[in-house]
Order: sequence, then C-alpha cells, then structure tokens
Amino acid sequence: MEHHNPLLQMDSESQKFITFGEIMLRLTPPNYEKIRMATNFEASYGGSEANIALALANLGVDSTFFSVVPNNSLGKSAVRMLRSNDVHCTPVILSTPEETPSHRLGTYYLETGYGIRASKVIYDRKHSALTEYDFSKVDLDALLDGFDWLHLSGITPALAPNCRDFTLDCLKTAKAKGLTVSFDGNFRSALWSWEDARDFCTLCLPYVDILLGIEPYHLWRDENDHSKGDYKDNIPMQPSYEQQDDIFQAFIKRYPNLKCIARHVRYVHSGSENSLKAFMWYEGHTFESKMFTFNVLDRVGGGDAFASGLIYAMIHNYRPMDMVNFAVASSAIKHTIHGDANITDDVNSIRNLMNMNYDIRR
Repeated sequence: MEHHNPLLQMDSESQKFITFGEIMLRLTPPNYEKIRMATNFEASYGGSEANIALALANLGVDSTFFSVVPNNSLGKSAVRMLRSNDVHCTPVILSTPEETPSHRLGTYYLETGYGIRASKVIYDRKHSALTEYDFSKVDLDALLDGFDWLHLSGITPALAPNCRDFTLDCLKTAKAKGLTVSFDGNFRSALWSWEDARDFCTLCLPYVDILLGIEPYHLWRDENDHSKGDYKDNIPMQPSYEQQDDIFQAFIKRYPNLKCIARHVRYVHSGSENSLKAFMWYEGHTFESKMFTFNVLDRVGGGDAFASGLIYAMIHNYRPMDMVNFAVASSAIKHTIHGDANITDDVNSIRNLMNMNYDIRR
C-alpha cells in the first residue's frame, strides 16, 4: 500500500522545495524573564532554513530539510519536531562522534523583550555537528535531484569554512540543474564581520533567482574604483519608494539573473509593538505592500516567515501585489506565535490578514 501525507498538495504541478541549514535547540526563560534571573527554560527548536521548510510544509508545500545533527537524543528530537510538522527529513545526516568529534547540536538562548526592553540572543553553536562534517561525502547531484526550488541563507556559511564551501557548491549545482534558487543574506553580527559577510554573499548573487533582502552585498558604483562607494550607502533603514526602486534597479543592472528582489522594512515602536511593510521588484516593476501594525508575542523568525510567505505566493502564481502583501502578512502573523517558525496551516487566515480582515471566523 502506498502511503502519502494528506496535508501536502500532491497535484501534478506542485513544486518540491528543499533547503539546507542548521537546526538548533532554543532555550527561553518563561514569562519574559531575563536569562540571569531564570530558574527554568522552555525548550524548542529553530533555525532560519528549518523555519522556512516548516512554514511551507504547514501550508501544504512538499518541503524537505537537509542538515547534519548528532546521532543522539537531541539530534533525533530536532528531526522528530520537523517530521511532526510534515517536513521531509530523509536526507538529514545523523552523524557519529567519529564524523563530528564535538558531537553536539547548536544551541541558542533567547531572552524575550517586553515593552521598551529589547530581546537578546546568546549563541552556543561553535563546533556543532554541521560545522565539523565533511561535506565532500555528499553527492550534491543526487541530493538535489527531483527538486524544483532550493533555498539558502547567509547564516549557514557564517558558521565555518566547510559550510561556506558547501553553500557555494549547492548554488552552482542547483543552477546547473535548473532549480529556482532563493537566497536570504540574513546577516548575524555574532557569527562574522560585516565585510566578510558582504564578500561571501556577493559571490552567491550570480546563482540566485529570488533575492530576499538587500544586504550584506557589495554593490559598487564602480567595480574598478571602490572609493566611489556602494549604491546602498546612506540609504535609510526605512527608505522611500523612490530610494528602494533605485537600489533594486542597480541590483538588476549588475545581476540580470535576478527574477525577484524583496525586502521587508520594520518600524519598531517598542519591544512589544512593531509595524512591517515590504518592497518587491518583480517583472520590471517595484511594488510596495500595505503597512501592518501589531503587538509582538515572539519576534524571532519574522524574516523567515516573510521569506516563506513570498516563496509560497510565488509557487502558487499570486499576482505581484498579492505576493508581497501575503509575504508581509505571513511575517506579521508569525509575531503572534511562540517559537521560531510560522506554524500556520490555514492559508485563508493569512489571506484574511493580508486583506486587513480581523473578524472572528466561525
């Protein structure tokens, strides 16, 4: 008897999505407590790429996650969580102590902000299994065979040289195999420097179709004279439509392989109230979304929810304005959910928010 997951969309035109990255144990003091005061922690799992795989799987996309975790109870628990959310984990490598000597799952501690007090993250992910594994043992052509979409981020290559090399190899192989490739720069100052991030992520741009965010990348006004500066110099964190359109046009001129560029813009009123909107370049035009204002229950993963929302909308051929509004609505609704990922299994709830419909559904 052939088994299948009834939650996944199994029509002949459905696309198969895969992503690669690190999944971590997340430890959070309850009730907005500070870490130094905590006597217990709430445990969950997260990581940028895993968050996106999980969000898409909950929305019915055939979604696969590839990573390396230690073959112990923590590694197995992380995989179990993903599988419980309908993410395919067959490629995940459960490593031995011989393959990854430190034999550990990365961990991070989240101190959730409240009101005027901002959230804070402490990483404990050095020498995790992913950073110690020899990826030359992975047959990339076989790994990506049968998939339509690959997503990568700038977090994983920041972890170690083996992750940087493997990320570039993934991009090149996916490009050669004709997959749609999305990439989110996702700069993390705790993992590498701004210049190192820009140097590496710029190398990724020729292989990318869908670019999420406009940093960290070099976009020199003159490739032969860097003293003339970067096109993005002096652009404010909350740009005008005209400023954002100029940056998009500079990216497209330099990298005509890009089919879409999207970035969300955050307005922080306090640690507990934010607003979001987004800009997107697609099919020759720049689109600006609605503005969403909301109270924040859990901010972590908001950017990943934006990315997964955009990917979902593109896979399902939404109109451009609906694509960018659906992506922002996905991010906004994630801020009301505990944990790293947007565990929303009802597309209509996101579409209702997209249309500013807050009425009770019954």
